[in-house]
Amino acid sequence: MRLDKFLKVSRLIKRRTLAKEVSDQGRIEINGKEAKASSTVKVGDELTLRLGPRRITVKIERIQETTRKEEAAEMYTILKEERVGYSEEQND
Repeated sequence: MRLDKFLKVSRLIKRRTLAKEVSDQGRIEINGKEAKASSTVKVGDELTLRLGPRRITVKIERIQETTRKEEAAEMYTILKEERVGYSEEQND
């Protein structure tokens, strides 16, 4: 599945267009490598997202084309969530 679609379906990011923008800005990594919106994700991949002052690392548990809101969080496991200082964010 494409990265931008996974982010939307899993509700890590609410809109696919926003997921595409964030990806294309280099703020998402798959298994430690910078990823674009068209990158393919699979079960077992680790995603690191930099969203504002937060850095979230998740592991993909399952892939689904569509999901209900209540089930979306079952698609991934949060491994780490941290606040990133403003100066560190600027240097990235």
